[in-house]
Amino acid sequence: MQAQEGLEGVVAGDSAICLVDGERGRLVYRGYDAADLAEHATFEEVAYLLWHGELPSRSALDALKSELLRAGSIPSPAMGLLREIPAGAQPMAVLRTMVSALGHYDIEAGDGSPQANARKAVRLTAQVPAVIAAFHRLRSGGEPLTPLARLSHAGNYLYMLGGKEPNPQAARALDVAMILHADHEFNASTFAARVTAATLSDLHSTIVSAIGTLKGSLHGGANEDVMRLLERIGSPERVEPVLLEMLEAKKKIPGFGHRVYRTEDPRARFLRKMSEQLGEQTGNSLWYRLTRGVEEVTTSRRHIFPNVDLYSASVYRALGIPMDLYTATFAVSRVAGWTAHALEQYSDNRLIRPLARYTGPDDRVYVPLGARG
Repeated sequence: MQAQEGLEGVVAGDSAICLVDGERGRLVYRGYDAADLAEHATFEEVAYLLWHGELPSRSALDALKSELLRAGSIPSPAMGLLREIPAGAQPMAVLRTMVSALGHYDIEAGDGSPQANARKAVRLTAQVPAVIAAFHRLRSGGEPLTPLARLSHAGNYLYMLGGKEPNPQAARALDVAMILHADHEFNASTFAARVTAATLSDLHSTIVSAIGTLKGSLHGGANEDVMRLLERIGSPERVEPVLLEMLEAKKKIPGFGHRVYRTEDPRARFLRKMSEQLGEQTGNSLWYRLTRGVEEVTTSRRHIFPNVDLYSASVYRALGIPMDLYTATFAVSRVAGWTAHALEQYSDNRLIRPLARYTGPDDRVYVPLGARG
């Protein structure tokens, strides 16, 4: 039996949620090009689309916005736990622990019906940014903030993190970034969520599985690695010597290459433009210029394309998001996709149980303990 390393190219199931067209460099949510949604829609609309299969009406969108505002509160016992977590804890580990804890206090914890799970999906999408922001406020010596009705979901995340209302351009920039990160078919964390859901475990457990998988450095941490590289480079004149040194040593350049895309990651095109615009708006284009330089040197020498992580690093920096929250901020948007996939798995479930190709010894004979020397 032939095994595919890393399941590369293996179709593991059917889904109507997301298409990643690696040959043509397209990302499609429920039939809509993600670039078109990023241009015209809001994250709230896209979350609704992922969950329900259709874009919301005005009344449905208003109802979802209101529910996200109400659902983001963290129950007092869970907030007490959050206050006890060391300030130096790794944010993704904090998020993993807190989502697990929130499962104990969910008002429908014992209800696994489709209707209850749909409501839990909304609550989790509201609570993930609330947890991250509250942890950051507490470790910085502040107090958690309550979201404001006049702000978008993305705008409230920035507000709850930084303590001041973001300008409309910043809120919209994060809104677009969240749309582009909302789903990506059977990536590692989403597949982990579906495997957990396939056992008929609860929705909170599926999201804990996804968070634990995203936490891994080969999945969710690449944009942090990009930012560390940019900080190491420091100035435009150092881009080429630093990159050539890395390439000569055959070191991986973070933010490049993708398992599925054979052309440029379509999300990178949008984020490149956004990084440039944010640099102009903030009066600090250094991070964009450094990233652009890294792209030019790497693509000319290695002939590989940037992925979503390359420019999301400078976008997050321009928005004032601390570097150790980059992966957690990824989860703020991806939780909509994770929950959508879990709901889809529940709706037409079959336990996910692949085979393994055995590579160990065979036909061994048991030797009594006393005869083994």
